Amino acid sequence: MQSLQLDMIQYDCPYIRTTYDHDVTFYTQHWEFRHDRRALESRMLVTGKSNEDLTQALKRLEDEKKLKDLTVLGKKAGAAQIYSRIDETDAMSTILDNNGYVTGPFVIEDGSELWNIGFDWPEDADDALSGLDRDNEFKIDGRTSIDIVDYHEIMQNLESVRDLLTDLWNLTDREQETLLAAVEAGYFETPRATNLGELAEEFDISKSATSKNLRRSQRKVLEQLIALMNETDDGPDSKGISPFDDLVSDLNR
Repeated sequence: MQSLQLDMIQYDCPYIRTTYDHDVTFYTQHWEFRHDRRALESRMLVTGKSNEDLTQALKRLEDEKKLKDLTVLGKKAGAAQIYSRIDETDAMSTILDNNGYVTGPFVIEDGSELWNIGFDWPEDADDALSGLDRDNEFKIDGRTSIDIVDYHEIMQNLESVRDLLTDLWNLTDREQETLLAAVEAGYFETPRATNLGELAEEFDISKSATSKNLRRSQRKVLEQLIALMNETDDGPDSKGISPFDDLVSDLNR
């Protein structure tokens, strides 16, 4: 299997065109090429720099000629989950005509799109790249050949990675906001670029409440990360004890 990661600019892609004018990012959660309709159906998470950016971006997307269906499934705090269907783009046609298939989610922002695609044979990948070069701009960010042993290892750990991502989504809004603010402000750097008091001021709450939110978010993430490490050969040491166990114990106090 030939696995390619491409940074694509499609001039006929409604999602890319929407990011020209609005500060939003599209993350695909589920996608399907409909060969019978020559269309792409997808469910996406759309995030905006602001609620206004998000609202205007969705209105802009509705005006795209290739868009055939758009349903907002949910919307909250600068993010929306949508179902959409678009006519096949030139790049999609090229991939399908050369026996290609999607192997991972799309990420679309700032006028370009990150593609993860695969081919069973190297010559099909080469023909597809040659075809894409005629009407699209792209950069190959990665090209690897995956054999059955590599694929088996990936599939063995896929469920653990899914559980980790699920736990990240299960953080409360305040826990997510606090953890993100701490990272962006340099709270975990050495020396620290900010302190607990400054973080508390940002959220207009007490230092103790900020500390509690931060510890809860760290604990949830680290507990799942440790579980993931312990399921791999390189995770725990020879005694089966993770080097992060003490850190989690500290966070539980």
